[in-house]
Amino acid sequence: MDATTQSPLAPSETGRKIPVSVLVVIHTAALDVLLIERALQPGFWQSVTGSIDAPGEPLMDTALREVAEETGIQVGGCAVPSSALRDWRLANVYEIYPLWRHRYPAGIWKNTEHVFSLEVPAGTPVTLAAREHRAWVWLPWQEAAKRCFSASNADAIRQLPRRFPSR
Repeated sequence: MDATTQSPLAPSETGRKIPVSVLVVIHTAALDVLLIERALQPGFWQSVTGSIDAPGEPLMDTALREVAEETGIQVGGCAVPSSALRDWRLANVYEIYPLWRHRYPAGIWKNTEHVFSLEVPAGTPVTLAAREHRAWVWLPWQEAAKRCFSASNADAIRQLPRRFPSR
């Protein structure tokens, strides 16, 4: 049985991550994309990602939490209204990198990632969670897609011009 058919347990029950996550591509109206570099894996650039905390947690809540935790960007105010966070209704199923499989229950090797985007004003301040990320950069979408280590992240970034054609 793989992660797409298993019923994930709550982390409190297993001490492990649930194999359901969000990917949030943060971008400006000009389609400049925020990338953050993983603290423990220098050179691994990505968008915001994170797993649900409990079975049934709404994916939108996970996305909001992860954006705030990883970048300090608060969604729901005047600068970044709630409507700026969009659920693409797109899920990617991928093999969990061996480097991170120990975080999941035994036998779990696939993750289902749900894609979101968040449009923020140019110049939005970023405050990283130092234990998770070490650097951030805004790049034009083409360059951001090339820099991502994750294929699904790069694919999502390449979809931005199609999803936001007037930009």
